[in-house]
Amino acid sequence: MMNPWSWVLGGLLAYWLALSLLRSRDWFPEFIGVTGPILTVHTKRGRDLLDRLAGPRRLWRVWANMGLGFALVILVGSFLLLLANAVQVLRNPPQPTAVNQPQNFLVIPGVNDFLPLAVAPEILFGLFIGMLVHEGGHGILSRVEGIDVESMGVVLLAILPIGAFVEPEEESVEAADRGSQARMFAAGVTNNFLLTAIAFAILFGPVVGSIGVAPGAAVGGVFPGSPAAQAGVDAGDRIVAVGEQPIEQNSDLEETLVASGADRVTLTLGDGTETSVRRSVLVTGVADDSPFASLGTNTTITAVNGTAVQTEAALRAAVANETVVTLDTAGGDRVTGPAGALVTVVPDGPAATDGLPTETPIVVTEIGGQRVASQTQLNAVLDDFDAGETVSVTTYQDGAAETNEVELGAQDGTSYLGVQVYRGISGLVVSDFGTTLYPAQTYLDMAGGEATGPGIVGFLRGIGVSLLLPLIGSVGLTGLEYNFAGFVGWNLGFFTVEGPLAPLGGGVFVLANVLFWTGWINLNLGFFNCIPAFPLDGGHLLRMMAEAVVSRLPIGDRQIAVRAITTSVGLTMLLALLLMLFGPQLLGG
Repeated sequence: MMNPWSWVLGGLLAYWLALSLLRSRDWFPEFIGVTGPILTVHTKRGRDLLDRLAGPRRLWRVWANMGLGFALVILVGSFLLLLANAVQVLRNPPQPTAVNQPQNFLVIPGVNDFLPLAVAPEILFGLFIGMLVHEGGHGILSRVEGIDVESMGVVLLAILPIGAFVEPEEESVEAADRGSQARMFAAGVTNNFLLTAIAFAILFGPVVGSIGVAPGAAVGGVFPGSPAAQAGVDAGDRIVAVGEQPIEQNSDLEETLVASGADRVTLTLGDGTETSVRRSVLVTGVADDSPFASLGTNTTITAVNGTAVQTEAALRAAVANETVVTLDTAGGDRVTGPAGALVTVVPDGPAATDGLPTETPIVVTEIGGQRVASQTQLNAVLDDFDAGETVSVTTYQDGAAETNEVELGAQDGTSYLGVQVYRGISGLVVSDFGTTLYPAQTYLDMAGGEATGPGIVGFLRGIGVSLLLPLIGSVGLTGLEYNFAGFVGWNLGFFTVEGPLAPLGGGVFVLANVLFWTGWINLNLGFFNCIPAFPLDGGHLLRMMAEAVVSRLPIGDRQIAVRAITTSVGLTMLLALLLMLFGPQLLGG
């Protein structure tokens, strides 16, 4: 079976060839332009509309002057930011990640890993509206400043509108003064930022205010081979009860499972389905330097020192008083090692100062005479001591136990050992259920601007957070393992419609997605067009800034000086962008 993208690319190629054939035979009227697979439809009929819209000229000039100042600040900021990023890439090349893959800089659903095809209509709508208000801003300010408009129109890919344009008359642009040109070029990005603010204001207000979180534990993922997977639990399910105990939110699930202690539990899902889960201890993660690293992930631990275990609680109880343990697995493997907290000693920290090695990770099994069997226990034990106290620290290094006396330091008002701690028991992370939960309430708060505080500052922070939401699960924030592309696909079951917009039903989710992506696209469109490089608006503004500066200098040929400045900045921006796109792959190794 052919990949759907093969059909799409094949159709696009056939369409491109057909356009080329028709163009070669002059079958297109003069008002249609063809560039590759792109059609531009030109018209002069909209010029009267622009003249009417440009009527309140003083008001438009005030608006344009405000936007011009904003655009110039962003222009300078984008230059410095890209330059700093390029220097950082050269000095300390980052490792390639999903975030810095070249295709993820393209705003193309399905190609960009963070822009799913499921929201392609909303993304295309946001892009089209963004281009419309952007070019409309150029057109209106052109007429406000007395610049003639040659034509205007839409840009099509096949039958899909992907943009709009306004074509000022070149001679009229050159005849306008520098201030008029600057306001005209800045108008597009100013309108994009205004549309961003409007879209997010509506989203943060009545729309997200009409969305709530459905009761139950939201299953975001299931480990392969886990008890939950074997019981048929899948991503998108909601667990609303364990036995007779109702589950209202994510935290209730773990608390109920721990309190139960039963080897087998019955779940009730949001659709009323009941399923039985036979719990077992599955390895879901293991550090490379763990003494149990040979177990690997997706391994089931069946016994500790010969005692059968089926739950996390049973495993922790089995290692609580045993410094060295032997783990048996369902596959017949057996591994022996110290059970404690796997740590890396921080150079120049208290532990390193008092003799603990910094070269390789070690296992801490006891502090001040108290047993340390895991990461959480290490943190709890340290809370029992004050900064400045000297405590004995027992560790396992190369299979042998050693004890050092360490004077605890202070950090954030608490005692500090000077180590970085791996998760779990000796770097071994397990689950007796096998699900990861989707933080629906957190994402709803972030999408609604409620996580960043009130007022204009909180509103702007909310927009900044929304900019990160589509890739937030890939940037390493604890507790946020999933990217949020809107209310779409399997996450829809985690949310409900309520409040004033409840009569719209599922249409509220569509409206939320349209607003979210319209704001997201327009914010990016505005920032991108402020980059000081041709043919972007920022490039034209850079030229006018250079002309304003050079006109005050005692230079003979000012055109050459302006060209030197704009070319140098443009090439610098191009190199910085190339480094941002391909630097991690070429230099990061």
